[in-house]
Amino acid sequence: MTPTFSADTVDAISLLVVTPDTLDDTLAHLPETEAAWARSLGFTAKSGSVAALPGQGGKVSRALVGLGNAGARRRNRFAIAAAAATLPEGTYRLESNLGVEELNEAALGWLLAGYTFDRYAKKDAPKARLIAPEGVDAARIEAIAAGEFLTRDLVNTPSSDMGPGELEAAARQLAETFGASISVTLGDDLLAQDFPMIHAVGRASTRAPRLIDLGWGNEGPSLTLVGKGVCFDTGGLDLKSAATMALMKKDMGGAATVLGLARMIMATAQPIRLRVLIPAVENAVSGNAFRPGDILKSRKGPTVEINNTDAEGRLVLADALAFGSEADPDLMISMATLTGAARVALGPDIAPYFTDNDSAATAIAKAGQAARDPVWRMPFHDPYEALIEPGIADLDNAPGGGMAGAITAALFLRRFASVPYAHFDIFCWQPTAAPGRPKGGVGQGARALFEALPDLLNL
Repeated sequence: MTPTFSADTVDAISLLVVTPDTLDDTLAHLPETEAAWARSLGFTAKSGSVAALPGQGGKVSRALVGLGNAGARRRNRFAIAAAAATLPEGTYRLESNLGVEELNEAALGWLLAGYTFDRYAKKDAPKARLIAPEGVDAARIEAIAAGEFLTRDLVNTPSSDMGPGELEAAARQLAETFGASISVTLGDDLLAQDFPMIHAVGRASTRAPRLIDLGWGNEGPSLTLVGKGVCFDTGGLDLKSAATMALMKKDMGGAATVLGLARMIMATAQPIRLRVLIPAVENAVSGNAFRPGDILKSRKGPTVEINNTDAEGRLVLADALAFGSEADPDLMISMATLTGAARVALGPDIAPYFTDNDSAATAIAKAGQAARDPVWRMPFHDPYEALIEPGIADLDNAPGGGMAGAITAALFLRRFASVPYAHFDIFCWQPTAAPGRPKGGVGQGARALFEALPDLLNL
């Protein structure tokens, strides 16, 4: 599925954006029959509400979409996108006095609302098409939506069809599309190439662990994206319950998100040198599974005591971060569905991020608002470093006590990143449907980072 705006401007239907404050004036300028119809429908310009007004021959003459009052606009992203799912088939032209930022939100939300995951069951996509509003960069918005669609497809696919090999295949297809290079270190070669923790986490599965390494671009500042690719997480010998295992197909959401972000970057020909590293594994149970109490040596050198085999994502990321740092990129970013603590702190909709760089933090926060991709800075709180130092080894992968779990996980990862670094602890799942965001897999943080690239890399 390729998200695109309509190029057909013939017989386009006007879509008027209305707020409660402008409703009376809008209706006063409509033909009386249309205004009466809108009133009979009880249209009050509530956020996301839609009224299709009848014209000749049963066709839609024009349509109204409610934006809501100021409070509703703060609470509801992509309100205009609700029209995409409810309007009759046709091509619509947005008529409004919205600012550029609001027009960008409307245009992106409309494309995102067109997503359906129909690999296993037929589903009808919305049939209302939108002409790109005047003043927006249509090609850029289409590229952002396409990157998000890739992320959603990967996360929504069950692990029976999205193991480490299938994740590699998706990365290879992306590389082929944009002329990127790709190499993969597989199975026992991980030990030979000094990725011991990636190997340890993935060795119990019948599907071989691997490190995927994609590169694109020859000029400009260098950006390395590292995505957690745990294609299914049983918890290992510290086995998850059935309830907590149910959504573990999404534990490769970090990998899916960095691939979606990479697609945005390559499709818009950003002037950077991009690298994507994905440790792709399945955390399974068998006779050779790594055990609680084991001590693993990392690629970088520090030893790690395993106090919980269900804290495996930070282990595979650690080897990848150490490897990525060896090339000395200008910026390295990890994205991972890493901790339940992050969800307790911020819920499913907000992506916490960690960075020591105040200017980078400000740029990401500002970009998140502009891209309607909510993020929130969390601290690399140095006094908590003692919590990840167990004594018997250099590091503890799962400190006890139950406090500051997202922060201690981020501090663990920071030990392996010896370059400018930021980390995103994302959820990658939309629990209930919302405008522009069907229930299921979703990208988080990618649009904020894409918007922030000029400031982060001085482009």
